[in-house]
Amino acid sequence: MRILLAEDDRLLGDGLQAGLTDAGYAVDWVRDGEAAVAALAAESFAAVVLDLGLPKRDGLSVLQWLRGRRDATPVLILTARDQLEDRVRGLDLGADDYVLKPFDLDEVAARLRALVRRAHGRPEPVLTLGEIALNPAARTVTRAGEPVELTPREFDLLHLLLENAGRVLTRRTLEEQLYTWQDAVDSNALEVHIHHLRRKLGSGLIRTVRGVGYMASADAPAA
Repeated sequence: MRILLAEDDRLLGDGLQAGLTDAGYAVDWVRDGEAAVAALAAESFAAVVLDLGLPKRDGLSVLQWLRGRRDATPVLILTARDQLEDRVRGLDLGADDYVLKPFDLDEVAARLRALVRRAHGRPEPVLTLGEIALNPAARTVTRAGEPVELTPREFDLLHLLLENAGRVLTRRTLEEQLYTWQDAVDSNALEVHIHHLRRKLGSGLIRTVRGVGYMASADAPAA
């Protein structure tokens, strides 16, 4: 899942980017509010981690702009401001959750998983489709109860497809959600990962919709 991190503190931002990347997120990091608005206007993210004290344009202004364009992307606010009115205003402007600095990286990652889960209308923590079960927190996959070893990129792709099971995702959407601005992407990388997932999990799990993209479907015909 691709996350936008908006944080001006270089040391904190570097730690967050590294920690969330280790937790399985593709993290793009911007350091001011204007850059956050530009990124959100141009691209799609699974969630936003937003500091309130950003230069050029503060976090609450970014949040207000985002909700003003009817963008429902989940927003997790990070702030050192512990006054009640700051938290209330952020929530009233459309924030989905708050974490106060200093914070634990595991908690931030868990809160992001919860926000993404709720955004997809999914109450249960484990995604299942047919005999496939994926646990985002543990980053494990089983097939008929047996563990399946996936590479980090294969896991992320499967997670994205299962989170949107029954919905066709275009190649562009998949690549936008899997790769950050810094990633070099081979032209056939997506097809290679799809091939590996079909080999490990069964050819019928991922359906190719010609000219459109891919869809996870428990009753997809074998390819």
